[in-house]
Amino acid sequence: MSTTSPLLAAFAGPQRKSSLILLASTVLMLGWRYYATPEALLPWFAGASGDGRAAAAIASFAACFLLLGVLPALLVRCVLGERLADYGLGLGLPRLTWWSLVLAAPFVVAAGYVASRDATILVKFPINPHANASAAAFALHAATYLLFYAGWEFHFRGFLLHGLRPAIGDSSALLVQTMASALLHIGSPASETFSAIPGGLLWGALALRTRSLLPSLGQHFLLGIALDVFILRARAG
Repeated sequence: MSTTSPLLAAFAGPQRKSSLILLASTVLMLGWRYYATPEALLPWFAGASGDGRAAAAIASFAACFLLLGVLPALLVRCVLGERLADYGLGLGLPRLTWWSLVLAAPFVVAAGYVASRDATILVKFPINPHANASAAAFALHAATYLLFYAGWEFHFRGFLLHGLRPAIGDSSALLVQTMASALLHIGSPASETFSAIPGGLLWGALALRTRSLLPSLGQHFLLGIALDVFILRARAG
């Protein structure tokens, strides 16, 4: 009868990869949620121009890219010794990847418009409340927002989904990353949090089918930017 601790066995045997991924994901998600959201960073930017909320939002976007994107990518390359292309970085199946972006775009923009009519969403978005201060401010907002989505999509549709599928299969990996991404929305409006479930399933399935993160990244980013544009235009009018 083995006396090896189940915890030690998880990190020493064939489950080592999935154990490392799950532990790292948990730590990184909690780190971003508690220490790098715009609300958590706001006190650090209290002296910035305006009320500091724009600077806090931009810093939070960059922190998401670092914590949920760059650090997991380094773990994949430097610790697991695997190719990032196997985690969705690349065109995958190019024709399918591009068509999924083009065909979905009108529906994604329409979803952004519908969401912009939700009173609970209006309380939170845009995350950078001064994104419409000037054309340059909006360009900076969009560029850093793209960083946010790049980190987010790599973490859930790349790191978790592709990292876990060899151990637990495509279906279970799809559900695990959906659960994780939805739970990280806790504290957001209920409509946004519950929408993260079909969103996670759809974008995870696209990542598996196209072998690329570009469809989920493009659609998610377009949804976020369309939502902000519709809200800001309504307020300006």
